[in-house]
Amino acid sequence: MATRTAGARALFDPSAFARFRFTSRTLDAHGRVSLGYALDDAIHFEERFELLLAPVGGDATGQGPDVHAARGADAHAGPERELSADERSRVDGLLALLHWVAGVSYYKTALAPSIEFDAAAPPPAAAALLQALYSEGLGELAYTNALPALPRPRFPSSTAPQPPSPLTPYTPTRRVLVPVGGGKDSAVALEIVRRAGCETALFSIGQAAPIARTVAAAGLPWLRATRTLDPALSELNAAGAINGHVPVTAIVCCVAALAAALNGFDAVAMANERSASAGNVSFDGVQVNHQFSKSMRVERLLNAALAELSPAGPRVFSVLRPASELAIARAFAGMARYHAAFTSCNAIFRLDPLLRASSWCCECPKCRFVFLALAPFSEPEHLRELFGRDLLDEEAQFEGFALLTATGGHKPFECVGEEQESIAAIRLLAVDPRWREHAVVRRLAAEVLPRFAPGDGDPAAVLELDEDHEVPGRLMAEVRAVLGS
Repeated sequence: MATRTAGARALFDPSAFARFRFTSRTLDAHGRVSLGYALDDAIHFEERFELLLAPVGGDATGQGPDVHAARGADAHAGPERELSADERSRVDGLLALLHWVAGVSYYKTALAPSIEFDAAAPPPAAAALLQALYSEGLGELAYTNALPALPRPRFPSSTAPQPPSPLTPYTPTRRVLVPVGGGKDSAVALEIVRRAGCETALFSIGQAAPIARTVAAAGLPWLRATRTLDPALSELNAAGAINGHVPVTAIVCCVAALAAALNGFDAVAMANERSASAGNVSFDGVQVNHQFSKSMRVERLLNAALAELSPAGPRVFSVLRPASELAIARAFAGMARYHAAFTSCNAIFRLDPLLRASSWCCECPKCRFVFLALAPFSEPEHLRELFGRDLLDEEAQFEGFALLTATGGHKPFECVGEEQESIAAIRLLAVDPRWREHAVVRRLAAEVLPRFAPGDGDPAAVLELDEDHEVPGRLMAEVRAVLGS
């Protein structure tokens, strides 16, 4: 864990550091990962992951570990499997990518102007991904901390940059790993993959209650990892380090890709919708986007880096990319098996995923948006049962719902849909006899909808699937079947 040299300051001064260094990385035979970083030579950090491996055995083709034996439960039951030196060598590129991407959590403490690598620098595609994550990926942090501009560190590349070439569409041949976070989106994603006939297992970092409930409802094998941040982060934050939102989904993707490779999976199917590409507010020449690392742009940058560092390894794509959040909510409304399991509230989510709320706070933007998106496709009594309250019948919630359309400010820095989706949901509710007399719906129809042109938030347009995606052709029939109607 973090160490400091003698005489280190009691109060942390970000401007005192000139270099952020990537110092070391290891993966041992038991799936334990150690990632080292440093600020100058003064403060050293160590982040740890533990990838719990599927038990010893082979799948139906004899190529890779068998996770079927644990269907509906923990996929790690059985004899402990150790990684050979050859297995670890084959994932060197994926380990390096995780090292570089996860470093953003420590880089943000000082936003040091210089980036250094004790080992080889990343190749061009990986450097391009890092350049984006360490600048636009920290846009919200820069904006909320009132910094004068985005951080824009330069990432040296190990070879001369080449013009990017189009990626060949990747088609998973057999096995797909689906990360789950306990929300509605990952439930819809896993059902699409399963319906397509892919051999499917679930993945998570940690085992928060909503994740465990979703896994139980799905009845699929479960691979997981644990993440331990260096405890010095919280100490430095208290002492004056720069703190705020980081592109955490990119880190999750890298951990999932490493877990997939070690357990014989061809691909990682994320649950990022097209709305994730929409920004929140303009700052320093870019659209600051709370969900930047879920965006289509980062998905393509990530896959270019994966192809460069691990040509035969797994690829990452979002199976929900063609759809809006509203279309996903419509699909989820029909998946009753997950309704008692899911929670999307991030109100008390902290660095430890185990602290995620097991229910709904009913006071945050995420709770409001999920309620709003599900309402047109749900009975009021059912949502009241799930959330514990009817948020659209509480007058005090009006301003929070209006803000989802950017009325009264910008779209909240949360994982919520585009303004057009919220407008579309309000339009549907305003003519729905089940909802139109609810107090908040009445005010939204009377005070918010008149601010927009008649074509804004057209429900048919919002619910239509988009063609800008990297979903393999094998899965598109099920994407259309689940999300298109």
